[in-house]
Amino acid sequence: MKNIINSLINDEAGFIVSAELVLISSIAVLAMIVGLSEVANNVNQELEDVGSAFSSINQTYNLCEVSGHKGELSGSNFRDCPDFCSGQWDIY
Repeated sequence: MKNIINSLINDEAGFIVSAELVLISSIAVLAMIVGLSEVANNVNQELEDVGSAFSSINQTYNLCEVSGHKGELSGSNFRDCPDFCSGQWDIY
């Protein structure tokens, strides 16, 4: 058992391969961080566009007089007033 531990301590055959793997993996991690931050920015911009699209939906409707066989409706009207902060550029 002591011979195996000594041989493992003195073994340096994989040192260069390990150093290269650490260098390559650190470069890959840095590239992934930059790429994921760009993905996060683009997702936020798309969600801002979706929020602005929802805030610009026109919800007004007007129902004129409707009559059927046994019922009648004289009419209805609704106007959607814009919210205080409902604009295209309100989400930052």
